[in-house]
Amino acid sequence: LSPLTGLILALLLVLIVSWAFARALPAKVDGLFRRVQFISASLYSLGHGGNDAQKTMGIITALLYAHGQLSGQFHVPLWVVITCNGAMAFGTLLGGWRIVRTMGTRITRLAPVQGVCAETAGSITLFLATGLGIPVSTTHTITGAVVGVGAARRASAVRWNVAQEIVIAWVITMPAAGVMGAVFFGLAKLMS
Repeated sequence: LSPLTGLILALLLVLIVSWAFARALPAKVDGLFRRVQFISASLYSLGHGGNDAQKTMGIITALLYAHGQLSGQFHVPLWVVITCNGAMAFGTLLGGWRIVRTMGTRITRLAPVQGVCAETAGSITLFLATGLGIPVSTTHTITGAVVGVGAARRASAVRWNVAQEIVIAWVITMPAAGVMGAVFFGLAKLMS
């Protein structure tokens, strides 16, 4: 659902921005959106930290609880919340642009305007999912958004074969992880 939401929001954002800046000089628009991209990348990193950090917080808190490190009722310690959110947000801020750039060169070519729209659509999707307590894949979300900005330009601007490869990898990931987990569980059981 998050790739589709990212795709639709990104497509709409590109259409709105294109309409709003239709009479502006392309070089000025490009320069403006190069500066705005820092804000959109920051928002995306915050969305990433907020959503993916929940998963990490759950694992760390479960381990703390299982080892008797939490007293009383099960709760997520504040230091776990701050550490996980900070680590995710900082990591995405430092390296997230590389992911977007890679996605932007493999799936479609991104100009700063499209990058801002993709990151903003991804951010909105992540904020909504986080607010609703729904764990989603940030990679799936940004992939959908990148496809959306490419499709807004024209359908042929998207390398659909690359998008198809990515979707196939998504479909294979869950069963493959299950098989690997079963194999390692079986090996651990044999060794004990």
